[in-house]
Amino acid sequence: KKIKNQLVCKGIKEKKSGIINRDIRKQEVGFIMPELKCTVQTCTHNQNFYCNLDSIVVGGNSAKRSEETCCDSFEERKNGSSYTDVTGTEASPRSDIDCKATDCMYNNECKCHAGKISVEGSHACQCEQTECATFKCGS
Repeated sequence: KKIKNQLVCKGIKEKKSGIINRDIRKQEVGFIMPELKCTVQTCTHNQNFYCNLDSIVVGGNSAKRSEETCCDSFEERKNGSSYTDVTGTEASPRSDIDCKATDCMYNNECKCHAGKISVEGSHACQCEQTECATFKCGS
């Protein structure tokens, strides 16, 4: 599985050219990517409760509760269709989390450092109907 390495945090971009595999990315970022369980069955990226994206964005830059966060990477699965592999990658239990919920106790420089996270919103039609259930306000 190949991905482009691009880290984005608080509007600052650090780009590294070239294509790397997911295992090397873990080492470059300096931590193991969190295990991601997603109950959002209405998302086109959801495959058996895993996400087929290598990286997701959790929104909620002023969140104080999990209900104020969301999965900005959510894309609604249209017409009740089943999962289709639109990215060409197989879903994995681990994903890189670009976290905009800066008050979360697991957020360190816009990266999620929780061992496991859960994204919920089983009947979501838009990203605002999803949430990071692991969010805990640390401020």
